[in-house]
Amino acid sequence: MTKQNVLVSDPKSAFNMAIMPISNSSVLTRAAQKPPAAPAGYISISRKTLLKNHEINGEARINSWVDSMRASSPTHIKATPSLADHDQSSWMVRHPSALDMFEEIIDASKGKQIVMFLDYDGTLSPIVDDPDRAYMSKPMRETVRKLAKCFPTAIVTGRCRDKVYSFVKLAELYYAGSHGMDIKGPATGSKYKKASEGNGVLFQPASEFLPMIDEVFKQLVEITKSTPGAKVENNKFCASVHFRCVDEKKWSELAQQVKSVMKDYPKLRLTQGRKVLEIRPTIKWDKGKALEFLLESLGFANCTDVFPVYIGDDRTDEDAFKILRDRGQGFGILVSKFPKETSASYSLQEPAQVKDFLGRLVARVEKTVISRTVQGVKRSKNQI
Repeated sequence: MTKQNVLVSDPKSAFNMAIMPISNSSVLTRAAQKPPAAPAGYISISRKTLLKNHEINGEARINSWVDSMRASSPTHIKATPSLADHDQSSWMVRHPSALDMFEEIIDASKGKQIVMFLDYDGTLSPIVDDPDRAYMSKPMRETVRKLAKCFPTAIVTGRCRDKVYSFVKLAELYYAGSHGMDIKGPATGSKYKKASEGNGVLFQPASEFLPMIDEVFKQLVEITKSTPGAKVENNKFCASVHFRCVDEKKWSELAQQVKSVMKDYPKLRLTQGRKVLEIRPTIKWDKGKALEFLLESLGFANCTDVFPVYIGDDRTDEDAFKILRDRGQGFGILVSKFPKETSASYSLQEPAQVKDFLGRLVARVEKTVISRTVQGVKRSKNQI
């Protein structure tokens, strides 16, 4: 598969459907025409009022982002015993531990091809203050390496693909960086790799936005210098502004700084994650679309005998959880110590539990292979 620059408007349509840009000439023609007279009873709204309403809505949105980040902070969650006790127990009934329900999961996947999708930060590595130091432990790397020998395995992350590869260092995986806007197949060593993939990029649906993202990144670095602890990360097809090391009293101010840069870039949008604001192209593409694309690339687009499993910890992973729920195939696992609204079916509390779950999957496959080998040897002896 060759490199493509594609904008996707319909998740059910082919992945190579392009959206043609709207001609500016028609827009200019309409702008030059005299506007029609207002109908009877029409109440005119002044430009000053419209601007004021826009400012109020913008402020409300910033407050919403900040409140959401604050609510997801463990320090705030721990301060509410009722949430930790009553809500935790009822939430666990709806989203039981994937470790406790392991046998149920294995039964549901029997006779089907498991395909693994893994977020990185907070899933394969712990959340750390410095995103450049979110290293993967050696035991986790070894577990994921064995996992990729058993099942097709992809890392789906908001990070730059090259950055997350430098952390994981496993050539046999699929990597979907920038929330799936930069996808590349295994370079070597995967029996699931399609011959047509070569060593090139599988999919980059937002290549035209690269200069714009780089421009915005530089502006964000400059404007956030006045906020201690703020860190801006260039994830190639998106940019991230991290709030983790910023005093909470400065969060609203930092969010306003980010928004002030964004006002000049209508083709980019802001999304909020776990103590982070992310700037992305306004195309209909996310981790859920990346999951669908990878399943199609692997030849499982319309298969009934595929069992996708997606493990992630952030709200950006919800797009993938929803896809699996809507498909009625496989399931999502949310990594969280605290109750969250989610479309995932199961839960795990931390990366250590993720490693245990993946390790049990690997062990089950290895046990099955050994059992089949022993049975084959016995049959051969009986035939002699």
